[in-house]
Amino acid sequence: MRKREVALIFAVVALDQITKYAIEARLSLGQSIELIKGFFSLTYTRNTGAAWSILTGQMTFFYIISTIALIVMTYFLWKTDKKETLQRVALALLIAGTLGNFIDRLMFQYVRDFLDFIIIGYDFPIFNVADISLNVAIGLLILEAFLEGRGK
Repeated sequence: MRKREVALIFAVVALDQITKYAIEARLSLGQSIELIKGFFSLTYTRNTGAAWSILTGQMTFFYIISTIALIVMTYFLWKTDKKETLQRVALALLIAGTLGNFIDRLMFQYVRDFLDFIIIGYDFPIFNVADISLNVAIGLLILEAFLEGRGK
């Protein structure tokens, strides 16, 4: 693993944990501050499940899956050719996002979420920086697959 990927993982996890701490220190559970009327709020919630609160309360399942995922992703990052920049960045972001939410689950038995958007009338599920990291990583992997497919 290169220093660049380790630095990216550290930076994303640090940003995730710092923002969660800041929200938790300033807002009470369920409290919301609207920043852009009808579009974006900071709303402090606790999620004991995964995306859209699926598998609520299944902490043992999340501990096992997260541990396995972190081991597998770290292995793939370690083995991925250094020339595969897009894939390496995506793997680092996957590790960071998984680790950020895993830390919450280990420390609190829930994940702290706070980014709350209403997009075209749809109140999107509240999320955090770790979730952004996971989604950007998936987007990068899709982009890489598309670019690789065009190159053949």
